[in-house]
Amino acid sequence: MDIEELRTFVEVADAGGVTPAARRLGLSKSIVSRRLARLEQDLGVQLLARTTRGAALTEAGATFRDHAARVCNEIDLARETILPMGELRGRLRIAAPLSFGPTHFAAILSQMAQRHPELHVHASYTDRFVDLVGEGFDCAIRLGHLPDSVLIARRVGPIRAMLVASPAYIAAHGAPETPDEILQHQAVMQGTETWQFMDGDTVVTVRPNGRFKADNGVSLVAAALEGVGLAYLPELLVADHIASGALISIMTRHPIPEAGIFVVRPPGQHPSRKVRILTEMLIECYEKPPARES
Repeated sequence: MDIEELRTFVEVADAGGVTPAARRLGLSKSIVSRRLARLEQDLGVQLLARTTRGAALTEAGATFRDHAARVCNEIDLARETILPMGELRGRLRIAAPLSFGPTHFAAILSQMAQRHPELHVHASYTDRFVDLVGEGFDCAIRLGHLPDSVLIARRVGPIRAMLVASPAYIAAHGAPETPDEILQHQAVMQGTETWQFMDGDTVVTVRPNGRFKADNGVSLVAAALEGVGLAYLPELLVADHIASGALISIMTRHPIPEAGIFVVRPPGQHPSRKVRILTEMLIECYEKPPARES
């Protein structure tokens, strides 16, 4: 019985079919199918029931999947233990936000790949919250205030948000001076979110109104630049536009509570060394104290 056959079976079971598993593994569907066939032949049982919609686990397959996953994890931990210090192999599959993942996190992932020639880095950039377990990710980088979940999170740095508007919007509609006044304005939003501000030591929550919604922060920046409405966005996305005067930071007497950048991973006893090293690199980048001016 081959470890790659076990690993392939776990991917197919978690992905729900040969095609999505082949995509995750970076293999052809024929190779994945052959590995499954060999594994079933070695075991003498059918692990997967093939359907037009994918593959469903048989009773034997459901029982075997957990055992196979544990074996794969133990092998990975054993390999990490005997590898020379710092050397990484295998695959790191990570999800990162589309809004500024390519501009702020891609360089770190590239550095990691450069330092570890045997490591395969597969990055997926999306602003939706992926299902780490169901979609086969080792970890994800997430921003803001994390909702309660079974995932394990490690904060790697701060992230600050700002309330901004274009000069044209302010000229036409004015700017709010208190959180309550936001309700009198149009906002550009991701959905039905709430915005939080500080009033002294008290956190004030506002549910804004708006007719422009998008699931991507860059799109919200574009709408704010056009004067569609107020925008509540990470400083990393709007800093250049504020410096140029294209956007203006407003309601600064009511700052936004600091949020965080997190690495989240599926629950388990120990993170893999790949995830630990990525986490350390992100901390080194984002938790550095600001340089003092001379």
